[in-house]
Amino acid sequence: MSTADKRKQSLYFPEDMLSEIQHEAKRLDRSLSWTIQQAWKRARETLKAVPATNDGADGTSDPREDVI
Repeated sequence: MSTADKRKQSLYFPEDMLSEIQHEAKRLDRSLSWTIQQAWKRARETLKAVPATNDGADGTSDPREDVI
């Protein structure tokens, strides 16, 4: 039996993106939830390489953000 945390969450996508995701889910004979979860698992490492808006030029976070 799975002990996965299953919390309901609403996500909003642009209409054309949602249509494309729905098309892929249908093609794969899978749910939208499964399709999004698989996409996230595959994209996670790529997204980690994208600098955050508060990152410095060297990719580290802005030290001014740590000041209390």
